[in-house]
Amino acid sequence: MQSHELLREVIQQTGAKQVAADLNLSLSMIYKWAEPNAGEGSGAVNPLDRLEQLQRSTRDIRLVQWVCERAGGFFIHNPKLNAPHPDYLIPATNQIVQEFADLLAVIAVAAADNRITPNEAKAIRSRWEKLKTVTEGFVACCEEGNFSSLKTPAASNPAAA
Repeated sequence: MQSHELLREVIQQTGAKQVAADLNLSLSMIYKWAEPNAGEGSGAVNPLDRLEQLQRSTRDIRLVQWVCERAGGFFIHNPKLNAPHPDYLIPATNQIVQEFADLLAVIAVAAADNRITPNEAKAIRSRWEKLKTVTEGFVACCEEGNFSSLKTPAASNPAAA
């Protein structure tokens, strides 16, 4: 779905007049956002396209994470589609277990004095985001059937036998 198509649907549900009033913008600007942008149509570059351009320019995912947090959620990277997948299930599960252990270690150190400082909370959040990303990659591999023919490292390498 294109950004202008999403905005058209959202604006239609909320009402263009309400959105214009809430954002202190002209009604015509709101309608222009819901049209293809100036390169393709008569619309204006909308905030969604601007955010995408800003993230692409800076390559800083914190912009998207910030928006997700403001909306009451969180951002998780999708696994790279053409990236090589782990060859064996056990190393993949070990990575998840290790990430979880790392998270627990950060939590244990932070909670040792029965309080969590803002810096400790940031460290916990960082480890949590890493665990979610690794786990999502594992689940996607499973859904794609990447682990259907499990082999041990020795069995897959005739020289090792």
